[in-house]
Amino acid sequence: MRLFAPVLAFVDLETTGMDAAADAITEVAVVRVTADPSGGAPAVDEWSTLVHPGRPIPPEIQGLTGITDAMVRDAPPFAAVADEIARRTADAVFVAHNARFDYGFLKHGFARAGRSFSARVLCTVRLSRRLFPDAASHSLDAVIARHGLAGGGRHRALGDARALWSFVAALYRELPVEAIDDAARRVLKMPSLPAHLPRDALDALPELPGVYRFYGLNAHPLYVGKSKNLRERVAAHFSADYRSATDLRLSAEIRRIEFEATAGEIGALLRESTLIKTLLPAHNHALRRKADAVVVELPAEPGPPRYLAAAGIEPRELPGRYGPFSSRRAARETLRHLAAEHALCWIALGLEKRSGPCFARQVRRCDGACVGAEAPAAHHARLVAALAPQRIPAWPYAGAVAIREHDALSGRTDLHVIRDWCWLGTASDDAALAQLLEALPRPEFDPDVARLLLRTLARGRHAVVPLPVPGRDDAEAFAA
Repeated sequence: MRLFAPVLAFVDLETTGMDAAADAITEVAVVRVTADPSGGAPAVDEWSTLVHPGRPIPPEIQGLTGITDAMVRDAPPFAAVADEIARRTADAVFVAHNARFDYGFLKHGFARAGRSFSARVLCTVRLSRRLFPDAASHSLDAVIARHGLAGGGRHRALGDARALWSFVAALYRELPVEAIDDAARRVLKMPSLPAHLPRDALDALPELPGVYRFYGLNAHPLYVGKSKNLRERVAAHFSADYRSATDLRLSAEIRRIEFEATAGEIGALLRESTLIKTLLPAHNHALRRKADAVVVELPAEPGPPRYLAAAGIEPRELPGRYGPFSSRRAARETLRHLAAEHALCWIALGLEKRSGPCFARQVRRCDGACVGAEAPAAHHARLVAALAPQRIPAWPYAGAVAIREHDALSGRTDLHVIRDWCWLGTASDDAALAQLLEALPRPEFDPDVARLLLRTLARGRHAVVPLPVPGRDDAEAFAA
């Protein structure tokens, strides 16, 4: 039997609940299937073990799986079986039903043990949907019934892992090999690597956040990108399902890939923005220039908004203005949307120059500031209220602060030093932080960075570290 990959690891877990971050594994099974190169029957190796979850198993979970607290009392903890799981899934396609669940629990389990875990993952729910789009259900029970599979041991890890292998084996009895291979390739998003890249080009990329650079025949980068998962994102560039015109051009030109890991998505976004603006890659366009960026200023008395070039504004003069917008055109488009939503006057907004009623008034979508039906002060107050979500707030701290990012898998911590909505630099250790604080650069306003920082602080999901006065001991701020 020829399989769509040389080695498949059918994996199933039983757990204390559904939340990979809060719950724990109680049982794990791996059915490792190795294809015979000559086309004969594949080799099948089964393994399973109970796992002590380190917490009580809820009664409803005990009822579903049959795994009780007494059964796992003397079972090994996850850290004790991690090596065996890694060995049995090594160099294999990780196959699971609702694979995000099983894969997510294993990644969290390995992370708690101070290790990383990664694999190419195939979800049999998605495979079933692609091959049998008219089927009413793709649950494991439905798959077992549809293909007449033996369903013994349901809701125990080894029984369910065996069922998954039986499902894939049934596919090869029922469908053409080409159809199965094509469906599996699409579900896996298997990259068709460009001819000029080495076959192991993706293997060097970690499953960590960071930035990547594509290079052609010279030292000038073709493209700079960022991702929360470098390997997955780079592979997507070369997957047929996601290939765009840009990806097609990159495939023809790329010769090597470089990357930089970061502690999180914020660091990746900041680094991407900087690299694109300094290196000017051939295939990046949206972030290459900031000269066109503007902020909007409303006069104190009723009057049309003014557009100020963002590059010429001192960062401390930003509060009270609106934006930033990537261009004057983008700012005007925002005003048009607000006019439509709030019945504002196009003439009063400076979007139209004419005498008499504005276009919006003619189609009954303006409250009439242009014809005296609404007082200028009332219209101005409504404009201020409509633009309020775009208002740049005052810097909420006394001086510079740092946004702290930490990646549990790599153990990396980054402090992104910011002030007045400007990024001043990033430190990844105590010495780098002390050096940065000794000579903080003058804040330089970057509209892309400012938008990122405004969103980040508004969400409140990351620790904000107050920075000491330059010249004092700065190590404690980094360690906090």
